[in-house]
Amino acid sequence: RVRLPVLERTELFQRSIGELTDIVEKEMYTFTDRNEESMTLRPEATAGVVRAALTNGLLHNQQQKLWCSGPMFRREKPQKGRYRQFHQLSIEALGFAEPELDAGLIVISARLWRELGIRSVTLEMNSLGTAEARGGYKRALVEYFSRHRADLDEDSLRRLERNPMRILDSKNPHMRAIVAGAPLLADHLDAESREHVARVQKYLGDAGVAFTLNPRLVRGLDYYSRTVFEWVTDRLGAQGAVCSGGRYDGLVAQLGGRDTPAVGWALGIE
Repeated sequence: RVRLPVLERTELFQRSIGELTDIVEKEMYTFTDRNEESMTLRPEATAGVVRAALTNGLLHNQQQKLWCSGPMFRREKPQKGRYRQFHQLSIEALGFAEPELDAGLIVISARLWRELGIRSVTLEMNSLGTAEARGGYKRALVEYFSRHRADLDEDSLRRLERNPMRILDSKNPHMRAIVAGAPLLADHLDAESREHVARVQKYLGDAGVAFTLNPRLVRGLDYYSRTVFEWVTDRLGAQGAVCSGGRYDGLVAQLGGRDTPAVGWALGIE
């Protein structure tokens, strides 16, 4: 178990989650403290786990399997299953590149549903490939969405050049038809990522965990790569995802550490 501070420097979340995500742009509780430093109530745990691992030397020639739980904070519209202070359970495996870990963490979540007697959840997954593969995909998205510029909302126009994949995560119902016609990331995946996700799917099949492939699943945080997944339900209205995660192989290096593969998920306790 690792315990994280509720307050972190704002730049941690800007650098990890992504400045053009809904979380950073619209939902974080951020303020300036007495030392004129920008501080934020944590909106999620993964960035804090990586920061803590780097700060305390936990990744120096080591692999770590960590878990944490506690309150998170996002200034969202309160509704069924979604609150401005909510609680998450997170598990993170740092230093593991093998697809067995992706599948293993998903199997843990499937076992949780079984232990809790929850049957109304289904698993969706996708692969985001490597940063290089996403570079080609982003260029294809810019070309596509530029042809529909007149129909894009303000958020999408702002994200078009800097992070067009965030447009795919738009919550605006008027954007659905445009997003539905966008190019698919699967057509731009590198061979290694195809092999990786195929092995994850094989292991899930061996473990008896059913899933569906969702080529539009991109997740609302920028640090993900390769495997991404969500357990979703139709019992909570607008809030469909109850457990989400994936691989974030570039995040440790992004926050100042060595190149370190990692994978994890977070589950909404409410």
